[in-house]
Amino acid sequence: MGWLLADSWTVAKRHLLHIRSMPEKLSGVTIQPIVFVFMFAYIFGSAIAVPGGDYRQFLLPGVFVQSMATASASIMAGIVSDMASGVMDRFRSLPMARAAVLIGHTGANLVESGLGIVAMAVCGLIVGWRPELGLAPTLAAFGLLLLFGFAMSWVGVFAGLFLKSSEGAQGLGFVLIMPLTFVANTFVPTGGMPAILRAIANWNPTSAVVTACRQLFGGAVPAAPAWPQVHPVLASLLWCAALVAAFLPLSVWRFRRAMTAR
Repeated sequence: MGWLLADSWTVAKRHLLHIRSMPEKLSGVTIQPIVFVFMFAYIFGSAIAVPGGDYRQFLLPGVFVQSMATASASIMAGIVSDMASGVMDRFRSLPMARAAVLIGHTGANLVESGLGIVAMAVCGLIVGWRPELGLAPTLAAFGLLLLFGFAMSWVGVFAGLFLKSSEGAQGLGFVLIMPLTFVANTFVPTGGMPAILRAIANWNPTSAVVTACRQLFGGAVPAAPAWPQVHPVLASLLWCAALVAAFLPLSVWRFRRAMTAR
């Protein structure tokens, strides 16, 4: 275990050091969410009514969660780039734990996501968002966001191990992430959606995490009868555990097959 953790930290540090020379790597978890914050708060916010609450309090948890989901597309592209450039072959030739390559990727992605959360929280405070329930629930909400980001990163790793180009990763990331974050309660309440879309949105893992964060931040939480919306924190933890339990072993299995085939 010590060998695995040391190798994972070495791989993660490699990715984090790249940020100094390529700061644009953080654009997906900083610039894009910040644009969404200002666009929805000032352009669409006046036209969207939230029952019993302020739209900016409603909006920020949704943007936080969307950013965590979008980070899976970034790690997908990173995996594809390393596979295509021969870096994975170099790792294979070294005396290191094989799983450390993937754990290092996800660990670096988690740090990048944390930096994005800080940037978005500052912008949220600027536009008027405030956590209402004190320090402990606020820290719990941020911890849940990072857990969701970690779980989604394994989805990105698994998908990235099947792709051949960064362009394909970007296209697949858009196809996967956009429905996941927009057919949900991320930006609007689900009550006005058609019945089928409303049912999908209420059971969407993104919606559970968004509702849990709204609850922990003390913002508006429009009522929805679905179980994940009634018990959002528990539902979020179960979704995160299920994603990690499914995609972590699948990713390791696929990585071994991909390395054997090269």
